Amino acid sequence: MDAHAIEEGRRRWQTRYDAARKREADFSTLSGDPVEPVYGPRPGDVYEGFDRIGWPGEFPFTRGLHATGYRGRAWTIRQFAGFGNALQTNERYKMILAAGGGGLSVAFDMPTLMGRDSDDPRALGEVGHCGVAIDSAADMEVLFQGIPLGEVTTSMTISGPAVPVFCMYLVAAERQGVDPAVLNGTLQTDIFKEYIAQKEWLFGPEPHLRLIGDLMEHCAEKIPAYKPLSVSGYHIREAGATAAQELAYTLADGFGYVELGLSRGLDVDVFAPGLSFFFDAHVDFFEEIAKFRAARRIWARWLRDVYGARTDKAQWLRFHTQTAGVSLTAQQPYNNVVRTAVEALAAVLGGTNSLHTNALDETLALPSERAAEIALRTQQVLMEETGVGNVADPLGGSWYIEQLTDRIEAEAEKIFDRIKEKGALAHPEGRHPVGPMTSGILRGIEDGWFTGEIAESAFRYQRSVEKGDKRVVGVNVAEGSVTGDLEILRVSHEVERDQVAALAERRSARDESAVRAALDAMLAAARDGSNMISPMLDAARAEATLGEICGVLREEWGSYTEPAGF
Repeated sequence: MDAHAIEEGRRRWQTRYDAARKREADFSTLSGDPVEPVYGPRPGDVYEGFDRIGWPGEFPFTRGLHATGYRGRAWTIRQFAGFGNALQTNERYKMILAAGGGGLSVAFDMPTLMGRDSDDPRALGEVGHCGVAIDSAADMEVLFQGIPLGEVTTSMTISGPAVPVFCMYLVAAERQGVDPAVLNGTLQTDIFKEYIAQKEWLFGPEPHLRLIGDLMEHCAEKIPAYKPLSVSGYHIREAGATAAQELAYTLADGFGYVELGLSRGLDVDVFAPGLSFFFDAHVDFFEEIAKFRAARRIWARWLRDVYGARTDKAQWLRFHTQTAGVSLTAQQPYNNVVRTAVEALAAVLGGTNSLHTNALDETLALPSERAAEIALRTQQVLMEETGVGNVADPLGGSWYIEQLTDRIEAEAEKIFDRIKEKGALAHPEGRHPVGPMTSGILRGIEDGWFTGEIAESAFRYQRSVEKGDKRVVGVNVAEGSVTGDLEILRVSHEVERDQVAALAERRSARDESAVRAALDAMLAAARDGSNMISPMLDAARAEATLGEICGVLREEWGSYTEPAGF
C-alpha cells in the first residue's frame, strides 16, 4: 500500500477516534509519558499489504472493531461460575459483582446440560457438581434473585437444551418485572461444536437447527440486544485442536449459522450482529494473539464478500475469551496462576471483548472462593496496572505477529475448502438445503471427520509432551516442589437431595393441566413447523421442567448416536 493510501486511512481513523467517547483514565506509561491511542507506519512510509492490517475500527478489522480500542471501553470481566443449587450460585454471583466483575457467566451441571431433571436416574451423583442445577423457571428465578437482569449482562454456557433454558431465563426476567426486550447477554446455543467436540446433544443436528432458527427469529424481532448464538471454539480447542483448527472449525460453524438465518429469510445486516464467538486463549502467547486478529479479518471478509453484509456491525466478530483449562496442571497448581495471566494477556492484546480467567484449582475441582478471587484479580491487575489498554493493537505491524496472522488465516482457508468439498460430496447436484458450508459441516459430523482430525492433533501433542519435545513445568521439567495439597471445593450430596425434594414440591404445587396444555401446544408447533419459542415460554411459565420439555422433543425427534471411529 502506498504512502498516500496509508495516510488517508490514518485520517479516517482520526476522524472516528475524535468523534468517539473515551473513558476517563490516565493513558500514559508508569513513568508518566503520554502514549498515542494507535501506532502505524511513519508518514511517508510504504508498507506492502497494509490494507490487510489497516487501522482500528476499519475493515477488515484486523486491529479491532473500534477506533478507540480499549480507550473507549475496556473489556468486560465476565467470570464463569456455577455450582450446587441456584441459591449457592446466586451468592457466588453477588460476590463476583461486589468484587468488580462486570458480567455473569452461568455454568450448568451435567444433568442440565443434557436436558435432564435432577431426579432423573441418569442424574444420580452429578447434580450441582460441574455447575448449577436448573430444573425449572423457579430455579432460574432464585439464581438471579437480587440481581437486576435489566442491568447486568448474562452469558449462559449451554447448547443442547439452550432454547428451553433461555425461555426459563426470560420468565425469570418477567417475574422481576423486567421487559425481556431490554435484556442483554449471550446464549451459547452452538450445537455444531457439540457434535464436533463436547458431545452434549439431545437429538440429531437438523432438529437442533430448527430450534436455533426459531430462536434467531424470536430474538431478532423481540430482544434486539441479546445475542442468541455464541459460536464456541473453546471446547474444540480443549478437545485437542490446534489454533488453526479451532479458528477454522469455529468460523465455519458461524458461517453455517449465517446460512441458517438466510434460509429463514432474515436480513444478514439485522441478525449477524446477534452472533458472537467464544475462543480459547492457550499458552502459546503470540500464536493466540495472531489467531484472534485473523479471526476478525476472515469473518469480516466472508460476511461482506460471501454473505452480502453491508454494515460494519454485521461484519464485526465480537468474541469472549476464556483462558485454557486444558493448559492447567494438577502438579504444582500455583503455576496455573502464571499460565492464566499469560493467556489473559494474549486475549487482551488480541482484542477480546470480554474475558474469563480460570482459577488455579480448576484442574482438581470447581474453584474455591479464594481461587476465584485470584482469577478475578488477575484481570483487574491487567486492566488497572499494566497499561495494556492504552493503545489499540499495540503489536500490529510486528513482523512476527503479522506473519503468524497471515499463516493462521491461510491454514483456516484451506480447512474451509475441505469442509465445502464435503458439502459438495453430500449434495453433488449443488442444491444445499441450508447452504454449502452447512452441508459440509453436517457431512463432517456424520462421517466423524471433525472428531478424527481433532483426535489426531491431540495425539501428536500428547506424544510430544511424553517425549519431552514440548515442555510443561511441573510435569516433565522442574518436577520438584514444596507445594502442599490444596483445599478444594467439594459439593455436598445434600445438594442433590435438597434439589430433588424442591423439585417434587414444585411439581405438586403447580397446575398440571396448564403444564400438559403448554407441552401439547409446543408439540403441535414442532409438528406444524411454526415458531416454537412462544409455546415453550408458556411451558416455562407453567413450571414445566427442563426434563419434561426436552423429553417431549426427544420422543418426537428421536435420539442421535455419533459414528464409531477407531
